[in-house]
Amino acid sequence: MLIERIKARLLLVATSVLLAACAAAPNQIDMEAEAARQFAEMRASIPLETDRETIDYIHCVAVAVVQELPPEYRDLNWDMAIFDSESVNAFAMPGGKIGVMTGILKAADNQDRLAAVIGHEIAHVTEDHAAERASRAKPSEIGVQVAAVLLGGGNQGATYTAYEALSAGAAFGLLLPFSRSQETEADVVGLKYMARAGFDPRESVPLWQNMSEQAGEAPAEFLSTHPSSEKRIDSLVSLFGETLALYNQAKAEGKNPNCGP
Repeated sequence: MLIERIKARLLLVATSVLLAACAAAPNQIDMEAEAARQFAEMRASIPLETDRETIDYIHCVAVAVVQELPPEYRDLNWDMAIFDSESVNAFAMPGGKIGVMTGILKAADNQDRLAAVIGHEIAHVTEDHAAERASRAKPSEIGVQVAAVLLGGGNQGATYTAYEALSAGAAFGLLLPFSRSQETEADVVGLKYMARAGFDPRESVPLWQNMSEQAGEAPAEFLSTHPSSEKRIDSLVSLFGETLALYNQAKAEGKNPNCGP
């Protein structure tokens, strides 16, 4: 079955990452090379979206956000894959890789909300969160995370359940994929990126409300990779004074994205 082939491929990738981590934390070049390899594996394993309208829409939003990045990131040759998947997910990887699962459109149901998602994921790259995580990770931590992701099949709730089952009482001593502080920083930085591109930062609030509804019953905050929805929304609202000023300035400069849908 397709899902079994995907899991087998991801397991091979995970094994190579684990072996590399045993030797040393990867430098930026190694990390970008590994990201490119994993990205290629995903493109070969997961069906890609073929609907032209959907592709153009997501591409339009991503391009607008990328144009507002610091020059060293804006000028990368960004590569994007849009996966035909019900998973409510998106990601960005070192070296300029963006992946969007079409299931994310259930929560990011307008261009501003999609921009909030893409801005958040790109912020993980521009703030070097993957490098920070790699430098702190232990091989045993990576092994548990990889196994949890594989068992979870890409579903956030199922992944948490698998992680809990594998690590049991040791969960408190293991690093989750991104720390809550990194998630909060990505929210802050990503919100600024989207606002500078002319997307309304206020739409980040209904986005995370939608995400919370999609996730269903969430685990306790101290065991989650993300801040609780309530705290996340409070944090976003506290930034509106700054981000709405950036948004209004972008509008005054003629930045008026019209991506749809």
